[in-house]
Amino acid sequence: MNYVNCTLCPRRCGIDRTAGQRGFCRCPDTALVAKTMVHRWEEPALAGAGGSGAIFFGGCTMGCRYCQNRAISARPTGLPTSVAGLRKMMEALIEQGAENIDLVSPTPYLPTILPALTPKLPVPVVYNCGGYERVETLRELEGAVDIYLPDLKYADNRLAESLSGAGDYWQAATAAIQEMVRQTGAVQWQGEKIVRGVLIRHLILPGCVENSLKVLDWIGETFAPGQVLVSLMRQYTPIGNLPAPLDRRVTDAEYDAVLSWMYLNGLEGFTQEADAAGTEFIPDF
Repeated sequence: MNYVNCTLCPRRCGIDRTAGQRGFCRCPDTALVAKTMVHRWEEPALAGAGGSGAIFFGGCTMGCRYCQNRAISARPTGLPTSVAGLRKMMEALIEQGAENIDLVSPTPYLPTILPALTPKLPVPVVYNCGGYERVETLRELEGAVDIYLPDLKYADNRLAESLSGAGDYWQAATAAIQEMVRQTGAVQWQGEKIVRGVLIRHLILPGCVENSLKVLDWIGETFAPGQVLVSLMRQYTPIGNLPAPLDRRVTDAEYDAVLSWMYLNGLEGFTQEADAAGTEFIPDF
C-alpha cells in the first residue's frame, strides 16, 4: 500500500502523491493530523466513561456539501505527521484515559497509519469513515481494525452525486460494509462497551426520508438481527449557504418516520434527541 498511482479510495485517481500530484482528496503523501482529543460525544458504547481517543485527519475522499468538519475536510489541513509521531499521539490519548483510538477520515493516509498500529494497541482501534471505501483497501486492514464505524449516507446515487460528488456511492459503500462485517464478525460487547464489530451510522437529511428508508431496508435485509448496530443520527446542522431543503434541520415528523422504520426492520443500536443538532457539538478545529 503506497501513494504511487494512488487507488486507496473508489475514485482511484492513479496519481503519484510522492511526486506532489494531488487527486480528488487533495491530500499529500505526508499524513496531516488536524486535531487529537478525548472525544466524549461518540456513541456511548464507543466513548465509555473515558471517551474516544479521536484523531482527526485533514482531507476526505468525499465532498459533502453539508460536512460539519468542512474546515479540515474540504482543504486538507493539519500537522504533518510521521509514523512514529502518529504512534506517540495514539499512546498519549490512551494515557489520558481514552477507551479506544478513533481514526476519523483515515483512508487517504493509510500508508502512514497502518505501520503506526504495530504493535497492537491495548485498546480497540476504530475506523471512522464515510463508507465510501474500496474492498481491496479494506482487506489490507484486516487484523489492524477492531471496530468499523462507517456512514451509510445514500441509497440514491443521484443524491450522492449531487451532495457528495460520489455517483457510485451505493455500490461502493454496501460492498465495503459487507467486507467490514466479514472481517469483524458480529458485534462483540465487553460490559457496556463494543470491543469488536461494525456500527453503521446514518445521518437523516432534511427532505430525504425516502433515502433513509431504503438505507435501513438494506441493512435489515442484509444482516441478521444483532449482527451489526445502527446509529440513527438526527444531528444534521445547516452549515454555510445551502439550498432548500438542506438549509433547515430535520423535522420531528421526518425523524419519527425514519425511527419507526428502523424498529420495523428489527434494527438495534442508537438514536439521537433533537438537541443533538447544533454547532456546539462540532469540534473546534
